[in-house]
Amino acid sequence: MANPGYGKRPAGDEDPHADPDFAHLSPREAEVAVFIDHLDDGHAMGCKVLAAQHPRYGQQAMRTSLNRLAAAGHLRWVREHITVEDNTMRWVTRTYWSRTRRPEAWWKEFARERNGRIVPADHRPGLARTDEPELPEPEADAQPGSGSGSGSEAGTSYLTLAGIRDADPRMSLSESDCRSLASLAGEWLSRGATPQDITRAVTESLPASVNNPGGLARNRLENKMPPKKAKIRQKAAPRRARVTRAVICCMSCDADELTTTIEGGMCPDCRAEYEAAVAAEEAGELDAGYVPDTFLADPDAHAVYEWVDVPRRAAEVRAAGGLRPRTERAL
Repeated sequence: MANPGYGKRPAGDEDPHADPDFAHLSPREAEVAVFIDHLDDGHAMGCKVLAAQHPRYGQQAMRTSLNRLAAAGHLRWVREHITVEDNTMRWVTRTYWSRTRRPEAWWKEFARERNGRIVPADHRPGLARTDEPELPEPEADAQPGSGSGSGSEAGTSYLTLAGIRDADPRMSLSESDCRSLASLAGEWLSRGATPQDITRAVTESLPASVNNPGGLARNRLENKMPPKKAKIRQKAAPRRARVTRAVICCMSCDADELTTTIEGGMCPDCRAEYEAAVAAEEAGELDAGYVPDTFLADPDAHAVYEWVDVPRRAAEVRAAGGLRPRTERAL
């Protein structure tokens, strides 16, 4: 996958899958188009990444195929200027893919419609459409010790302490004891303890007689206090960003409409180079130069390679240069 917000993005409003989707392309470009069409949204679209995952074609073939897919109307780079809610701004280049073949006018209108679109500031794959609902505002958490929740908790604490005498008559807490200990009992409850836990902690293993039930209850509530619950960090709500400008970029040199004319996904210079390379390839005049056998996809399995004694060859070179021979080190 590419970094969040980059990689493959669907242009939307496509026809259903059908056999003739890429019939107008050459066999290699049709194979690459099917390969890209089945990639997940957000997948990296660089020629290096695609070549590393495609079983047949390398980087140069993949780059040429991407240019041909752009010329055929399936692929565009769109550079978008976005403004985030915190007033930060940035340019983001996005790759848009369309299974349906699109004319140049459609892509230009598509880029213009990006203006004003709301996108998540974390740049997750896929632009938000205008009909998508707005992100809900995060609900404010109730502050501890305020509202009806704290009153209910205080009432539970008092009733729990008052009911301890029913569990064990030796711990008959007075009304003043219950009021003074209610804050400790409330802390127990806030840490996940139950009223039964409080009663058990105060009444278990009591001596035969208890002279000061309030003092003993306070001592046990303080010394047996359960640990605080780990705070669960709430994930911050994604910030919103707005696309304030969108321009189409060249698929080869990254130039955009602000500096040159983009037709078929390429600037004039890159298009001339691309058309010359296509013409040379179709005429069989494209010479890749010398390619070693080890670089071929299927080198000759029966080829015999010369074995070279590297230390001996190095000694010969040193002697030819008038250098003293190196002495072998004792291991």
